Amino acid sequence: MLDASQLRAARALLGWSQDKLAEQSGVSKPTIARLELRDGEIGGYAATRDKLIAALEAAGVVFQGDGEVVQGGPGVRLRKEA
Repeated sequence: MLDASQLRAARALLGWSQDKLAEQSGVSKPTIARLELRDGEIGGYAATRDKLIAALEAAGVVFQGDGEVVQGGPGVRLRKEA
């Protein structure tokens, strides 16, 4: 799943605006803004969530906490380059 705080944090790590994420994911800016205002899981359509995750992961974001033990709960980080 994707938490709204993870979505905001991932954009911040990349230095992306909502417009940039919309461009990269194919999800409209108003939808991104609405999803980011939520608390907890973003919900909505699975296809929308999948597009957002795919765009952010392609840019180097790693989502933490979904099925893995992470201190402090779900989070995000940038992929380490080899």
